Amino acid sequence: MDSDALATRFLTVCTGLVLLALYLLLGALFAGVFAVLWAGSPDPVWLAVALLASALLFGYASYRGGTARILAALEATELPHDRAPELHARVERLAERMDVAEPTLLVGRMPMPNALAIGGRGRGSVVVLDAGLFRLLTLDEMETIVAHELAHIESRDSLVQTLGYSVVETFSGLLFLLLLPVGLVVVGLRRAVRLVLGRPLEPLAAHVERAYVVVAGVVVAATVVATLLLRAHSRRRELVADDRAADVTGRPEDLARALTRIERASNPDSGLLSSLYIHGEEDGGLTRLLATHPPMRERVERLLDRADEAWTPIEIE
Repeated sequence: MDSDALATRFLTVCTGLVLLALYLLLGALFAGVFAVLWAGSPDPVWLAVALLASALLFGYASYRGGTARILAALEATELPHDRAPELHARVERLAERMDVAEPTLLVGRMPMPNALAIGGRGRGSVVVLDAGLFRLLTLDEMETIVAHELAHIESRDSLVQTLGYSVVETFSGLLFLLLLPVGLVVVGLRRAVRLVLGRPLEPLAAHVERAYVVVAGVVVAATVVATLLLRAHSRRRELVADDRAADVTGRPEDLARALTRIERASNPDSGLLSSLYIHGEEDGGLTRLLATHPPMRERVERLLDRADEAWTPIEIE
């Protein structure tokens, strides 16, 4: 190696060492600033509580504001008492048996024959029925579908799910803000080490982009795990609502028939409102994990098993 090459190599190593020192200093500075902020911050428990409270408050505001948008999107209008007096009477009796106020019955235009519930146990809750259900279901079957929706209102399932997603979004954003500076420092150190070792350097923009991608990947992975847990909770609540409706009406077989009719007439792709609907079979392993509802076959079989257990044959002497 000639003298010029040695001089160039020496300058490259020196530059790499200087950059390495600068990035280490930057990392130490970042750690020091974080330590100062952490020392001057409120108690970590109270800070976590404040963040959680903020996420829940934002989620509740989103829930309240989203209700009006959903009803407007569905073109939902109130079902007059004189148009369906028997259905109204049955809903009133269901509300008396369950821990809910009588909801307002609305008729909407949905992408498929379906039903959804919005609201809590107090007054102001609504049950939206697609107009197609009145042609598809008998009155007994319609009653079991409404009982299923009242079970969701009784447990405040839609509110719980909305708050859960709000908390996940809030902490995902916070995690990204905390990890991004760390990622930039790590990528800078890697760049300095490559320079010291004499390896070719990528453009700085490529290193910064790599840091962003890695940090974003970690945040996305954490968000996916949290989302899978929320979806699993949603599927479990659907089964609980089926059981509650079967208990209150005493007719699990009618609910099984209603779900079967809806499944046959439904297209599972419902867009942003899919988590609010009763819909059919979800195929594929990942799809099953991300589904908000259990497979329709599983729900129907559980209800039919309940009907078989409740049926007692008459003994002939």
